[in-house]
Amino acid sequence: MSETEKLFKESKYQSYKFQKYFNVYDELFSPYKNKEITFVEIGILNGGSLFIWRNFFGKNARIIGIDMNPECKKFEKEGFEIFIGDQSDPLFWQDFFKKVGNVDLILDDGGHTNKQQVMTLISCVENTNDGGMIVVEDTHTSYMSEFSNPQKYSFINFSKKLIDDLNLNSYFKTNKYKYSYNKYIYSIRYYEGIAAFMIDKKLCIENTLLDNNWVNDGKSIFYGHKDYRYGGDSKLVYLKKIHIIRKLITKMINLRNIISNKLETLKIRKFFK
Repeated sequence: MSETEKLFKESKYQSYKFQKYFNVYDELFSPYKNKEITFVEIGILNGGSLFIWRNFFGKNARIIGIDMNPECKKFEKEGFEIFIGDQSDPLFWQDFFKKVGNVDLILDDGGHTNKQQVMTLISCVENTNDGGMIVVEDTHTSYMSEFSNPQKYSFINFSKKLIDDLNLNSYFKTNKYKYSYNKYIYSIRYYEGIAAFMIDKKLCIENTLLDNNWVNDGKSIFYGHKDYRYGGDSKLVYLKKIHIIRKLITKMINLRNIISNKLETLKIRKFFK
């Protein structure tokens, strides 16, 4: 039994959790145990999970709960900080971070609508400390009719857009998204019902291609092997050495590669249906 599942069963107050989540919690949150962190849970309902997190992270953790129900303020008597507000309202988050400051971990177990999940993520990403994360659970609601899904603008589709956004960080200077978060999110992990967004501005650097021959002052062994990605028999590679026609030859090679890749795509597109 995972540690968080054990604490779930021992919790003083009631809570609801899918069984598969506990191993994910242990995997994601264990590195933060016994550290001075600020942990925020959205959607505290009957308060049971607040005690899970306090016991899991230890006495150095600051545990904050957010809910729309004013009755949840009663848990302040147990030593928790409780904020009442709408997670889909950017003004709520603006006021929240003004009072609380930046946080380390956010667990969104709130209302699970597309708007709530999307607005929470984009409102919190800039206010999460480097090395922290935002974890959104119950992402299966993106496939449920009760939440007007599946549809183009579901949370899970928004998260897929963030995958594209992440990969556009360094290699493409055009076609970037108007609302981009790849200066904050450096990694995304998916589990059944959970999406975790790792935040670290220092790691969101331009992904420069390095050549260790430069690092080693030209002492690295270089065999000059051909690149066999497109057959390895192209005479055009050698023509690139001619400075006058280098740009032209490069364009010809790129066009050849584009055509080759498109033909290869036709062979695998059935796997994307």
